[in-house]
This record gives sequence, C-alpha cells and structure tokens, in this order.
Amino acid sequence: MNVNVIIALDTRRKKKDGTYPIILRLSRDERTLPIPSKYSVPLNDWDDKKREIKNSYKGLTSVARLNNILSSQKKNARDIILKLQETEKLDGMTLADIKNRIFRQSASASFITYADEQVAALNEARRFGTARWYASTVSVLKDFVNDKPYENTGKSKNNSGELYEGKDIKFEDITHKFLTKFETAHYKDGNTVNGLSFYMRAIRAIYNKAVKDGLIDKEAYPFDDYKIKTEPTVKRALDWNLLKKIITLELDAAHECFYARNYFVASYMMYGMNFTDMAYLEKSAVTDGRINYRRRKTGKLYDIKITPALEKIISNYINLSPGSPYVFPILKRDTPEEQDKEVQWARKRYNKKLKKLAELCGVSQNLTTYVSRHSFATQAMLSEVPINAISTMLGHSSLKTTEIYLKSLPSNILDDYNAKIMEM
Repeated sequence: MNVNVIIALDTRRKKKDGTYPIILRLSRDERTLPIPSKYSVPLNDWDDKKREIKNSYKGLTSVARLNNILSSQKKNARDIILKLQETEKLDGMTLADIKNRIFRQSASASFITYADEQVAALNEARRFGTARWYASTVSVLKDFVNDKPYENTGKSKNNSGELYEGKDIKFEDITHKFLTKFETAHYKDGNTVNGLSFYMRAIRAIYNKAVKDGLIDKEAYPFDDYKIKTEPTVKRALDWNLLKKIITLELDAAHECFYARNYFVASYMMYGMNFTDMAYLEKSAVTDGRINYRRRKTGKLYDIKITPALEKIISNYINLSPGSPYVFPILKRDTPEEQDKEVQWARKRYNKKLKKLAELCGVSQNLTTYVSRHSFATQAMLSEVPINAISTMLGHSSLKTTEIYLKSLPSNILDDYNAKIMEM
C-alpha cells in the first residue's frame, strides 16, 4: 500500500498572527494525516503549485534555506516510509502509526524529550531508582549544553561554543565528539571516572531504548566508538574477623546503632539483600522457616532458609510492629511515591548509623549498605562456593557482574597464597 507525502499549507488552522501552519501531509487510501513542520507563513506567501514559500515572504532573511529545510523534512519522511516498506512493516501499520514513526524518528528528535518520557514511564512502573538515575543525567546534560547565554538569541552554547536550541539536545547532537567534550568538562570540574560512567551508562541506556523503539537509526549510534571507562573502587567487603565483631556485638535495644547493626547482619544473612528489598520485605514472605520474595530490581525469585541467628532478628521486628505488613519498620506510608521517599530517607539515616557502628567495632573502612552484600559475596567465594552459585544467590543476570563483586581478594588471603607458593 502506497503512502504519499507532500508539503502543504494547512489553511484550516489560521494562527493568531494571521499565518497558517506548513505541514507534511501523509495520505493513503483516501485518508490523510498532518505532521507539523514547526513553520508557518501568510496565505499570500505560499505557492500551492510549487508547494513552497514564495520569495515575497519577509519573515526571514533566507526563504531558500527554509524551503530546503522543508524539502529535507519531506525527504526524511520518504526515507522512513521506504525503510518500513523494505522491512515489510509498512502494510501492517496504520496511517497514524506511520505518522507517529515519522514525527518521532526525525533528525531533530529530542533526546531530552524522549528521556523525560522514559523517566515518566519508569515512575509509572514504580522503578523510582532508575527514574532518578535518568533524571539526574538529563539535568547534568542540560547544565553542560547551557553553560552560558549566547548573544540574547534564546539559544545557548556548550563549553565548546557549539549552539543548541534552548535546553534541548537532539539525538543527532549526541556524537562521539559530543560525548568526548562532555567527558572533558566532567573531568575539568574535578569529577571522577566512575562518576562519568554513571552518566554515560544512562545516556547509552536511553539511546538503546530509542533505537529499540524505532525512534532513531542504529547507524548513528555513538557508543560503538566511544567506550565507557571505569576504575576499580575501594574494596567494600569486610574481612571475616571484622564481620564477626559486628555480628556478635552486644547492643541494648535503646542503643542508637541497634537497628543499623541488625539491618546489616540481616542483609548479610539473606544473601546480601539490598536495603530497598529489606524495606519492602513483607511478613507474608516469611513462611515455614524460609523467606520467599521477589527482588524489586530484577524480578528474580528468592527462596532463603532462615538460620537461627536470622530468625532471632526477624522475629523481633515482626513482633515489634504487628499492624504492619512489612518485616522491618521502614515503610509507614501508603502511596508508592511516598514509600520511595521513605526508603531514600531511611537509607541515609542507616548509612550515618553504620559509620558510628564502624567506630564501635574498630572498622576503619567506610561501612555502607553495600558492604554487607559485597562481604557476603567475598565470604562465599572464600568458602569455595562455586561462582555460578554465588551469582544466583546475589541475583545477578551474568557472571561478569558477580566477578566485579569478587575482583579483589583480601590482602591476608593473598599473603597466605603467596606463602604456600614460596614453600614449594
């Protein structure tokens, strides 16, 4: 089925300034749909036969340039239609589907607008953590491209002096050159390699989604050439002796670190369960001496045997708040948005208490919510648990992620290995 595209003046919609919108008009089977071009001209300055703006138009300095832009929009629309036809997708699409594809899959498609749509969709799906990640990345990108005002034109420039419309960034702007300049600006501000990786991985994830959605072509993909770099982080796992100090530390229920120590130990004993999953762990998940729950981040189902030490901690909290559906007294509000804020706030308080707990136990390294998870992975490895099993217990989708957790053995273990080698 043929789909025709023409440039036209929409004479049905007169604007307040007396001009009429210029559109791309799609037609198929006697049905038509308009695609806005963002331009408009007076009726007298439109040549309906040539389907272009007349030279008499005084609204801009170069009529020829605007006509070229309109011709380019038409060509882009035709290219998209031909690609759909070549891939045998066109016949199965409605005219509205085709319009939407053309409208979004243009050279001027907005990365910022698309990213904002993804943030909204993630919030709707209650994936608040990923939504915050994307939103913070978009915010940093906006700051980058709008570094300084530019000659009162309503435009702005990034650190390289290249122009961008307002605070928008187009997909066509995100090139290897753009990413490299963003990297330079990031380091110039004294930021870290892993901090840059945080933003670059979000940009890549959003870009990949846009490719999958058919918004842009894979040909322009910048991450084939630009490689995201990371640096090894400070070892997070605790040695067993330090872990044992935390586990066996006697604390009164009124002590300011009582909850923090219990959360840390419970996390360690539940395969390194992260703080968010602990916050949402329901009492109904605790049955017949086991914990059955689904991880919020990946949807992976867990089935964990409750040890006597873990039973003591869990029973204490279940009995502490009989009216709550949750094991731990972290969530008290009802809406997903409010609960997400509660988790964020509780995590901050938890990390502060962990610093004081570290002082009590003589732990010199930074004690955070992630340390229990990394410590569990390291102790499992030292106990010669197969890496496949460790990966399953941590809920990782690939062994590569597990290897990141296990990339640095404690120095004393390496010393023992070296001593055995020297004895040979």
